[in-house]
Amino acid sequence: GSISTPYSFTWKPDGTAVFVYDYGSSPRYVKRYNLSTAWDLSTASYSQNFGVLSQTDFPFGVFFKSDGSKMYVVGATDKAVYEYDLSTSWDVSTASFSQSLSVSAQLSFASGLFIRPDGLKLYVGDYTNNDVNEYNLSTAWDVSTASYNQNFNVVSQENKPTDIFFNPTGSKMYLVGQQGDDVNEYSLSTAWDVSTASFDRTFSVVSQQQAPNGIFFKNDGSKMYIVGSNNDRVDQYST
Repeated sequence: GSISTPYSFTWKPDGTAVFVYDYGSSPRYVKRYNLSTAWDLSTASYSQNFGVLSQTDFPFGVFFKSDGSKMYVVGATDKAVYEYDLSTSWDVSTASFSQSLSVSAQLSFASGLFIRPDGLKLYVGDYTNNDVNEYNLSTAWDVSTASYNQNFNVVSQENKPTDIFFNPTGSKMYLVGQQGDDVNEYSLSTAWDVSTASFDRTFSVVSQQQAPNGIFFKNDGSKMYIVGSNNDRVDQYST
């Protein structure tokens, strides 16, 4: 149940469970931890896992549909997004592979995954090309219906982006990376349209993480969480 090399993570919306992808595990587990006090990492205990090695050897992002019925994993070097169905919501032990989306035409090294709350837009970061790629889904939450739309280059702020996150309205985008060891905040003048993003400010996490790989905000924005592989932990910040 312990984490050896955390590369990405996401939360159940009510804060009672956190899901961490562990690159140091075999067969490349997504691990679920239950929190007896919502949003309080000190109350976390290991619950279960699900191996994704049959699809990808190097996952670098995990995301759930808001009702927990679907899980998505992005493969870094195979440059694909994998969709899984969970027969019991939020229970990763009940996950089964459904289908995948290749993003190799746009990306060199996929890092970070985010899906708009309505399931109609998907965003994937690129660690090598230093950008955020936006896809439209004609059928919500169905990656087989995705088509590439556009991208936004972040190299002026971050040379090795590892994860992306949006606020609930799509007016803000947050990005972490291993070059600057910081969180970069952007404003989008048109919600969910990455081509309208402009850099606002940065927040250093280097005192806690020298290799931040994942970022997540509590829905009301009051807490920020960063996961890193340098010290193999999730850090909690109040905003």
